[in-house]
Amino acid sequence: MEPHTGTLVVDISRAKAEHYECVYQCTARNKHGTAVSNNIVVQQSRSPLWSKETIKPFVIQEGVSLVLPCRPPAGLPPPIIFWMDDNFQRLPQSRRVSQSLNGDLYFSSVLREDSRNDYICYARFLYTQTIQQKQPITVTVLNRKSDYERKPTFLIPSGPSSSKMVLRGQVLEMECIAEGLPTPDISWTKVSGDLPAKRTSFLHYQKTLQIVDASESDAGDYRCTSRNPLGSVHHTIHVTVKAAPYWISGAPRNLVLAPGESSVLTCRASGTPKPSVSWSMNGVPIENSPKDLSRKVEDDTIIFTDVQTGSSAVYQCNVSNDFGYLLSNAFVNVLSEPPRVLTQANKVYQIIKNHQALMDCASFGSPIPKITWFKDSRSSTLDGDPYILHDNGTLEIHVAQAHNSGKYTCVARNILGIYENHIYLEVKEPTRILKQPEYKVVQMGRSVVFECKVKHDPSLIPTMTWLKDDGELPDDERLIVGSDSLTIIDVTESDAGVYTCIMNTTLDHDSASAELTVVEATTPAVVYDRPDPPTDLELTDHKKRSVQLTWIPGDEHNSPIQKFLIQYEDSLHHRGHWHNLTEVPGTRTTAHLKLSPYIHYTFRVLALNAVDFSRPSFPSRMVKTEPAAPDENPTGVQGFGTEHDNLVISWKPLSGLQSNGPGLHYKVMWRQKVVDSDWTAVTVANNSKFVVSGTPTFVPYELKVQAVNNHGAGPEPAIAHGYSGEDLPVAAPENVQAVLLNSTLAEVHWDPVPSKLIRGHLKGYKVYYWREHSLHKHNPHLMENQILTFSGNHTHRMLPGLHPFSRYSFNVRVYNGKGEGPPSPTLRFDTPEGVPGAPTSLVVTNPNLDSLTLEWSPPHDRNGRITGYTLKYQPAVASRQVDIATQGWFIGLMCAIALLILILLIICFIQRNKGGKYPVKEKEDAHTDPEFQPMKDDDCTFGEYSDNEDHKPLKGSRTPSNGTVKRDDSDDSLVDYGEGGDGQFNEDGSFIGQYSGKSAIRETAEGHESSEAPSPINAMNSLNSFV
Repeated sequence: MEPHTGTLVVDISRAKAEHYECVYQCTARNKHGTAVSNNIVVQQSRSPLWSKETIKPFVIQEGVSLVLPCRPPAGLPPPIIFWMDDNFQRLPQSRRVSQSLNGDLYFSSVLREDSRNDYICYARFLYTQTIQQKQPITVTVLNRKSDYERKPTFLIPSGPSSSKMVLRGQVLEMECIAEGLPTPDISWTKVSGDLPAKRTSFLHYQKTLQIVDASESDAGDYRCTSRNPLGSVHHTIHVTVKAAPYWISGAPRNLVLAPGESSVLTCRASGTPKPSVSWSMNGVPIENSPKDLSRKVEDDTIIFTDVQTGSSAVYQCNVSNDFGYLLSNAFVNVLSEPPRVLTQANKVYQIIKNHQALMDCASFGSPIPKITWFKDSRSSTLDGDPYILHDNGTLEIHVAQAHNSGKYTCVARNILGIYENHIYLEVKEPTRILKQPEYKVVQMGRSVVFECKVKHDPSLIPTMTWLKDDGELPDDERLIVGSDSLTIIDVTESDAGVYTCIMNTTLDHDSASAELTVVEATTPAVVYDRPDPPTDLELTDHKKRSVQLTWIPGDEHNSPIQKFLIQYEDSLHHRGHWHNLTEVPGTRTTAHLKLSPYIHYTFRVLALNAVDFSRPSFPSRMVKTEPAAPDENPTGVQGFGTEHDNLVISWKPLSGLQSNGPGLHYKVMWRQKVVDSDWTAVTVANNSKFVVSGTPTFVPYELKVQAVNNHGAGPEPAIAHGYSGEDLPVAAPENVQAVLLNSTLAEVHWDPVPSKLIRGHLKGYKVYYWREHSLHKHNPHLMENQILTFSGNHTHRMLPGLHPFSRYSFNVRVYNGKGEGPPSPTLRFDTPEGVPGAPTSLVVTNPNLDSLTLEWSPPHDRNGRITGYTLKYQPAVASRQVDIATQGWFIGLMCAIALLILILLIICFIQRNKGGKYPVKEKEDAHTDPEFQPMKDDDCTFGEYSDNEDHKPLKGSRTPSNGTVKRDDSDDSLVDYGEGGDGQFNEDGSFIGQYSGKSAIRETAEGHESSEAPSPINAMNSLNSFV
């Protein structure tokens, strides 16, 4: 064991690995309980040798089928099989020749070119990184004695049907290999449904059907069909899908309970067959554990009632069936613990004004502590507007203001004690650019200055950055960055672009941009700029609810003023914030402004032209309005229930501008919508909703919300309407029946559920229906659940898309905003027969001069009982063909060409006899092709590979000068499959590695006990020792 860990380290260098083959399980225990791990099975990987055998040559007639057996030794894990020749070239495979899943090599029909003496099966063992080789197999194909064309038959699997089992989540592989001449094609269908397109692959020239991530829906009958022009044959594979246990809603979770509390521990899993559930406590079966009256085991659930201190334990849930198991530990901690606050003490939160503030109060205790918050003097708990208390103890201020700064106290409390924690909130002033850079038009060679003056919170450290066209400034000494400006001297054409100043602090940032346009210096430039700010703001004709504002426009800078924007600041409620009040056309210099009560107004004006807004004007003098009763009431009043016995009344609160005076609150009134009922009223402040508890379920109410302040009440509010909370419907639709309209369409009828029994807003009805099975005797039960939802108050609806000749079950449920009611009694109906689908195949066989045979397969969708087939045919018009060999012009052309060739041959013969003689033998000896030179010890090529009973070393092995083996012209040799320098094979059987080494020592291999041929990997190791 490694110290301070649960890791077990086994040193197998001094002992045989098989001594450690067994099942391991880790147990961890302390004073609170015992946890156990899953079983860990340790097995040594094995790569046994091929058993000794004598393989007789295969002598076979051309055209018949052939199977070359591989039968590799059983390894751990099983080896990867592939076929090669003695030159380490992979044997080509095709529709006619292919390898089966068990490694055998199948020929649907052999050809003369299949004759060879080096069919070699290889087995690659992954973990031991070795490859074993079977003795070469010799195949001799004799001339065909007669035409041996024949219809297909299956080589594997045998018989008309077979079965296969696969586990859920694994890969389902089925194969059909057929023999016949001509070579047959293979196709696949699922008899009882469609193949899952996204998970299905066809491998090995359609002979293997592979479905990944198998699920229960993949069970059923699969049909493979082999077909050639002489006929077809079918094989049905019945697939069953089993499942090792798997979690339905996750593994059991730890529980923390206080003394006297109750809870449940659930271990919910599924599998096929249905798994059994067993419980243990601290590693001991629960039936053998000490009895505990507070604990009750019910199948996959343990119910804890009124737990007591000292009953903490680790519970193990084991879910198992024939194909696997799940094991999970869950710690049930019965804890009596006073509260603790986990958030750092005296933590400081810094927030920008008008942003969200979140202050944490993470706590721990048992029972779970209740969290309350206080500020400064702790005069009252912080609950209600503007504070929001989250379930995890976090206190939120949606829009933080300066007065929210201060010391906050978080108190965690349970029956065992109280714990306090202090945190501090600092609300900082936002960073704002007061003077933005302005649009500039500059002549080349001149200088330009962009100003960027910023206001920020004095406690934050600012950093200014300038960008050009959203990128870094060019590295040019002509660009000078100041503390609040950017200067560009000797402007060039490349300086044109958009310049942005960004002011960053640790909490926020602000940015502003301006464009620089560069013009030729030869012509005077017309400078367009934003207007100067208006001046001389004057307030006149001041009345209780209005005032007259006048001003003098600033310079337009060659761009006419389009409009003026008038803004105001309320120094009583929102000092420092300017709000848009109204706009007037650019031709006017006066505005009549409407005022609200209880506001301290200061006005300013901005001018807008085609370039931009001007800077704001200097503020006007302050105008104060007297407080008054509210002029309006809240809007958006509505009533709804969040529980079956409450009514939540909500509204959109008035803004500070609408409050008209101090002390704003709301008078909330409600009554049931019945005759002579009285209004109930409450006063609500600093909130925009009120919850009425103890209401009857789903009752209509009349609602009113009136705004009130210290100077009176607002106008009489309008009556709004709402309902108390909904509950699930208690009744199902009655008189449910189905009317069949045709084989694929039915109409379901029902009587509506009375509104009192719906207990909520009627949302609609849902029809649950499922196809139990086809009425055809060969089809299994299907149980395809479907739901049709019909919104609104309906009493009948259509069920489309039904399968003909099938039995369906259905029920109807009403649903409201809370959910569904109980189902109506389940009814059944049978759909009538429908038009059958087309036959799945049609093949012409045994054609003669006056007759032929037609074969077809039944349709996938029978839609009823097949009573017969209608055969339609028509004569085909044969096209006229011309035999070019019988045409006169063609015969004449061929004769002329033959005569010309004869003349050329005569001329060449005469010219050759006139030439001189030379010693041909000597020149040929002097220029022998190097490829035909005898092989020497220093050649860089492979020699002949010998594989006899004596296991002699590789005959004629050669060591290349550069340490690698020379590759021949094949595109599929072992050299292609390199993986470092390790002589290995890929999973598809191709060789991995470069033939490399450091010496040229030749060794002689000793004979082995078995008669197997040397492994390619051993051969490569021999080669490495030669190099």
